[in-house]
Amino acid sequence: MGTDGHGHDHGHGHGHGHGHGGRASWRERIAHAVRPHSHEAGDKVDPEMEASAQGMRALWISLAGLGATTVLQAAVVAFTGSVALLGDTLHNAADALTAVPLGIAFVLGRRPPTRRYTYGYGRAEDLAGVVIVLAIAVSAVAAGFAAVERLARPQPVDHVAAVAGAALVGFAGNELVARYRIRVGRRIGSAALVADGLHARTDGFASLAVLLGAGGVALGASWADPAVGLLITVAILAVLRQTAREVWRRLMDAVDPALVDRAEAALRATPGVLAVGDVRLRWIGHRLRAECDVVVDPGSTVVHAHRVAVDAEHSLLHALPRLSGAVVHPDPEARDGEDHHAVLAGHRRSRDM
Repeated sequence: MGTDGHGHDHGHGHGHGHGHGGRASWRERIAHAVRPHSHEAGDKVDPEMEASAQGMRALWISLAGLGATTVLQAAVVAFTGSVALLGDTLHNAADALTAVPLGIAFVLGRRPPTRRYTYGYGRAEDLAGVVIVLAIAVSAVAAGFAAVERLARPQPVDHVAAVAGAALVGFAGNELVARYRIRVGRRIGSAALVADGLHARTDGFASLAVLLGAGGVALGASWADPAVGLLITVAILAVLRQTAREVWRRLMDAVDPALVDRAEAALRATPGVLAVGDVRLRWIGHRLRAECDVVVDPGSTVVHAHRVAVDAEHSLLHALPRLSGAVVHPDPEARDGEDHHAVLAGHRRSRDM
């Protein structure tokens, strides 16, 4: 390998099994300093597999919880005729069914890279996010249509107490599922699972709105039920906007700027790095990939420049816990106006036009 680049695909997030958060004992620190520690995936359980397993478990548990909630609410809708509860039921059903595309994405994400899909199948999770957005949009249309139709053709709502009880069950079920999905999603770095958890949380507030509608009907305001149905539709649209924004950012390779700041700080602190050039990060499924330029001493040998690149990548793996690999390009420091990339200038201009 020459001095123009260095990259290792770790695929496991650099899990040494030692703490870097200040909690490691003095024995662990000494052991880390003197014991050779490998970055090879075969030396430990693959965190990518573990993350997918956690994601699948979260999906099955939340599917069971929301499925039971949806069935109960659908039964109450059948004998009460509450259009507000119908909207909430449709929303919960759509949220439960999002487990299907996410589950498929997690299974695909476990597959190793191939010569065609050289980065693996992590992007399947982003495609699942698109399906989730479409499911939310369909539930918004269905809920809004039912509410408008009921406003145009008012009908009585029977068994208001049952509607109120189903609304409380809907709130409790959604909030429990939301907390679980968000917690697991943040732990494994799944934006789609976190977005799905936020979706479930908003569903819970929609269930509370059904409770308000039931109270209005009990007080003689028959319009309260379809009016709440319209409010739920607005809430669904708000969730749709938030979820679509998150999925869009993943599809467009957006990352939290704080991650870029952290990466740059780690590179600057690496011995032998004189300056930091471009730093590019992208999410592929649950893992981050990095491409970075660092400036090194122009008098360095090939071996020394490679060593600096290796150390820089090592620093990144510790600074970014979900980083699967990095390509670090060492540039010799330019002196006397020398341009080490002059041969590429024409190609870059033609590409940008």
